[in-house]
Amino acid sequence: MKISLTGHSSRTMDMTSGPIFPNIIRFTIPLILTGTLQLLYNAADIIVVGKFGSDTSLAAVSSTGALINLIVNVFMGLSIGASVLVSQSFGAGKMKDVSDAVHTSVAIALLSGVIVGIFGFFASRGMLELMDSPDDVIDLSALYVKIFFIGTPFNMLYNFGAAILRAVGDTKRPLYFLMFSGIINVILNLVFVISFGMDVAGVALATIISQAVSAILVTICLMRTDGPVKLYIRKIKIHWSKLVKIIGVGLPAGIQGSVFSISNVIIQSSVNAFGSAVMGGNGAAASIEGFIYTAMNSVYQAAITFAGQNYGAKKFKRIKTTAYECLGIVITVGFGLGVLAKLFATQLLSIYTDSESEIAYGIVRMNVICLTYFTCGTMDVMVGMLRGIGRSLIPTIDSILCVCGFRILWIFTYFASYKATGASVSDCLTTLYISYPISWIMATAVHIICFLIFFAIAKKRAAREAGIEPSALE
Repeated sequence: MKISLTGHSSRTMDMTSGPIFPNIIRFTIPLILTGTLQLLYNAADIIVVGKFGSDTSLAAVSSTGALINLIVNVFMGLSIGASVLVSQSFGAGKMKDVSDAVHTSVAIALLSGVIVGIFGFFASRGMLELMDSPDDVIDLSALYVKIFFIGTPFNMLYNFGAAILRAVGDTKRPLYFLMFSGIINVILNLVFVISFGMDVAGVALATIISQAVSAILVTICLMRTDGPVKLYIRKIKIHWSKLVKIIGVGLPAGIQGSVFSISNVIIQSSVNAFGSAVMGGNGAAASIEGFIYTAMNSVYQAAITFAGQNYGAKKFKRIKTTAYECLGIVITVGFGLGVLAKLFATQLLSIYTDSESEIAYGIVRMNVICLTYFTCGTMDVMVGMLRGIGRSLIPTIDSILCVCGFRILWIFTYFASYKATGASVSDCLTTLYISYPISWIMATAVHIICFLIFFAIAKKRAAREAGIEPSALE
């Protein structure tokens, strides 16, 4: 596969003019493909250990996602802050600010990658114990997580670099880089696990090698590209004014992601209590649902970037149109894919495992999540719109209360009391999983109200600064 690393201004996308809907589609399709490929490669980890590893390997690998996200998300949220800052500066035509944001972002990526890697490596075992990881799973889970965190600097560098490119409308090159590194990941999975018998350690090692490849590719791309996002190694440093702005948007996003992960860790702990078969089925179902989520998350990223560029350009009518069209797209995509996943749940789960019990428990989860998953997409789109107009703390507070707070309350009250009745495992799991769609619907409603309020405030402020009527900003 030949990959061009040289950049041209034609790769960027001006989202402040022209038709919105076709540009959203053009922006999101490479993101959907990127996310799908990433999930395919992650699924390959689970499939390989599920088919060729030890009896508990599937549970060991599939149950670590919530813990990894809990540790990584605070810093990964800063990449959202970088994306918003770059897109707003790009939309406003402030190219010096774009360049400063790029070099600050790369510095943050390297520094945060080292910090997260060290912390995750040494804290992983203790946190798995707090999650009540079963004795027959915890050793393999800890090994996988420790190796994974060794590669965190590469993971951070790729995600920040990809966020920079997407902020100016370039979603294709991150896709190419992921395709190349993902192929390496799959090949190494098969070699390490089947040929070398490395089991969980093999898929973890394959993951960090492929992450290193993608990080190198995106760095070379930024160094060779033309325009304001060009990276100069000697200029990598933290510009404090840009750091403050990145933190202002990114830290609340990261905190939200980590708090989400806390609720998911608690849910995962509840799942763990039912044993390795339930853990395996839950993990396989979650992996399948990830394909739906990545399609919806691509629309969320479009919402951030389109709102950010148009906010920088003070084109408020286009911001409102972006919200309507992104909501329509995410509902259509989320519900359509959810229906397909539910219809073919047994066949899809059979790809991951041959265990009838794991498949049965996976179906329990998918019966609840698949048809309601589009509400998670609507929630995320409204979060993206709020962050695009510079309001990152508001959706964080909303999400902590409506999603995380509600789920934790649900688990320790209604779910706990229902479980105490001696109900079947399947019924208990259904009761647990219902907390997901209820929380998504609650958060979506609050986010929409907040967006309407803060959109009006931002529009009036921009009009006042320009000495014009708000209607003139249409």
